[in-house]
Amino acid sequence: MVPHPLPTTIPRGNASVSRILVAVDDSEHSERALHYVGTLLHDTRDVHVTLFHVLKPMPRELLEHGGSEDPRVEVHLAEELQQDQETWIRVESMIEYPILVKALEVFGKTGFPLDRVTLKFGHEDDIAHTILDEARNGGYETIVVNRHGSNGIKRFFGGGITDRLLREAHGFTLWVVE
Repeated sequence: MVPHPLPTTIPRGNASVSRILVAVDDSEHSERALHYVGTLLHDTRDVHVTLFHVLKPMPRELLEHGGSEDPRVEVHLAEELQQDQETWIRVESMIEYPILVKALEVFGKTGFPLDRVTLKFGHEDDIAHTILDEARNGGYETIVVNRHGSNGIKRFFGGGITDRLLREAHGFTLWVVE
């Protein structure tokens, strides 16, 4: 069962809450970033952290249906495609949920209060774009990524992804943890 994320607005009286988005994968580099953020901020009040994992890209056959000239069939195909996409996201989230659980455990060992942590998934072909969309839509001030990808593969945060975030994360503080 995948927990529902907390609301993006977190009122704490009149105090403002700093929101930090930490992009995580299943690498030791990600663990180092979590340890760094948690250790640095565990005593800081009014900070809320979201651990954010981007799922692998959706299969091409789920991106669009074949279409039809009959409007009723077209509507049916669109509804069926949406259901298939939602099912894929649900299944992939369950498969990759252990990555977020492990990240939460690593983060919790730093002493950061876990009642101020949200777990969340994103899913798109373009990982940098997905991270930036979540940061913009979620009202985050800071984005944290690691420079290296998992198992030597620069799928998530190596090379191009981090460089693109450095170029495009206007209005955000970006922490790149080595």
